[in-house]
Amino acid sequence: MKVSGIVCEYNPFHNGHLYHISETRRCGATHIAAVMSGSFVQRGDTAIMDKHRRARLAVKSGADLVIELPVQYCLSPAESFASGAVWLLGNLCAVDELSFGSECGDTALLSQTLDIIQRTADEKGDEIRRIMEKGYTYPKALSSVIRGTDHRLADVMSTPNNTLAIEYMRALRAFRFPMDTFTVTRKDSAHDGQPDTADRAADSRTGGRIASAAYIREKLLSDSDIIYPEDFMPEHCARAVYDAADSGQTADIRRLERVILYKVRTSTPEEIARISDVGQGLENRIYAARMSSSLSELLERVKTKRYTMARIRRILLSLLIGITREDMTHLPPYGRILAFNDRGAEILARAKGKARIPYGTSLAKLGQANPAARRFAELEERASDIYGLALGSTASAQEDLRARITIDLE
Repeated sequence: MKVSGIVCEYNPFHNGHLYHISETRRCGATHIAAVMSGSFVQRGDTAIMDKHRRARLAVKSGADLVIELPVQYCLSPAESFASGAVWLLGNLCAVDELSFGSECGDTALLSQTLDIIQRTADEKGDEIRRIMEKGYTYPKALSSVIRGTDHRLADVMSTPNNTLAIEYMRALRAFRFPMDTFTVTRKDSAHDGQPDTADRAADSRTGGRIASAAYIREKLLSDSDIIYPEDFMPEHCARAVYDAADSGQTADIRRLERVILYKVRTSTPEEIARISDVGQGLENRIYAARMSSSLSELLERVKTKRYTMARIRRILLSLLIGITREDMTHLPPYGRILAFNDRGAEILARAKGKARIPYGTSLAKLGQANPAARRFAELEERASDIYGLALGSTASAQEDLRARITIDLE
């Protein structure tokens, strides 16, 4: 038995994800435990379908156990996003390796890049700060300093999946979890781009073409007749997307526009400053833009070289949900299980008596463990209620508490 852990969003599940799971299994994994984002995702957006539906599709597509990443970690920069997910996999005490996609496909090179990142951060902090004073983000400033000494490693850290992979490895080092690392070279197109000519060719392992999740979402939410989901997704996933769209069960952040604008207009700079990831006076920029008449106008007025669009969207959603800086001082106190099958039950059996935090299917019960768990559960419930407003057909409140967890027994 070899359990491989995967950190994912499956937003939605597509052929590139199927390829990742297939390659992970081909290289020795017998069981797959996935930590998946819930109602909101790391780019600062709503998930296109609810987490329970996406978890069911993940299990039908090759994952065996799906654990939810708490919302405050979903709406965090890469380092915190990775830390929360790796923490959940490591404390299960049943995962042998961490499998992730990367552009470079080389764990040794990723580890070497992490070494130089940590050394540069320690030794050249003043130089990094001087670049940041010109309005650049910390990652951009760090990359600029590293590029001056090692152009190749600067290129490695400049792509989104390499960046996440490095953060997973950083978390493994910090927590000292005894997991191996395994990486699959990404086969899909640019992270937010459309498929290129090579991507349009059928892939032998997925039986279909490869496109990024961002490209698929863009076409689905724009009602484009250019894309056919079945070209880029397993058939059962494409069918689920069609069913969700037909029943008003796909989400779009634009449906939250007025409640986001309301929240910004009625918040003080002090309240905004307490939100996670707000710093360097960003609360004043957001407050100054509070009279914007649309979400896109608000985002454009706040955005600078230092404050990326994804960061601003995460902050606005955190403000709406009520995620504060204090909420990021606690690592996940429990692991909420969203779906599993027979092999997932075997992973849980392996973890029984060894797991360092509780894992279970009931959000209400998990939230009773201690004050930190109660706060995590409250935020999760609130996030799900707000997410319901972003659906084509508005969902009622507290649906997350009433949701039935999928157990796919073969």
